[in-house]
Amino acid sequence: MADAPFLAAWHEFYALLGTAAAALIALLFVAASIGASVLTPDRAGPTRTYLSPVIFHYTNILFLSLLALIPTQTPLIFGLTILVAAAGSLIYSIYIFTRLLSDGIADLPDRLAYGAAPMGAYTAGIVTSYLLFTHAIEASLNVLAVASLLLLVVNIRNAWDLMLALARRATQGPPPPKS
Repeated sequence: MADAPFLAAWHEFYALLGTAAAALIALLFVAASIGASVLTPDRAGPTRTYLSPVIFHYTNILFLSLLALIPTQTPLIFGLTILVAAAGSLIYSIYIFTRLLSDGIADLPDRLAYGAAPMGAYTAGIVTSYLLFTHAIEASLNVLAVASLLLLVVNIRNAWDLMLALARRATQGPPPPKS
């Protein structure tokens, strides 16, 4: 069966994007399982603020890629699905951003990479839906591609940041006992 006509030219892009996201999810699971000893209850709170969003965003990229590869896709259904997913993901990203602002740990690069950039990418997803609904197909697909690449690249940075943090924790040993 042929690709959806409006997405046919994007087949390889979404196949590669989805493959990258799936591979990075798998690598994060491996890294987290190897570093599980540093995810003690005392240290798990901040780690959840950082690790969960990275998995969430990679999963979102994978979902979008699989959605784009459905051969019977129509612009309306594609736009509606992206709208729902982007709106929910934007709400989640706002929640994470507020946690970053209040935790006292995040510096400006972390606030931008874990908070602001994903919010921008999901806002672009909402714009994509609007463009699809107004039949600006080419523009919508370009906006979605840029948003997807932003999310992928920022989360590669975030995954690297997490792995460095886990490595530092592993070399520091167990946390001091509570008195």
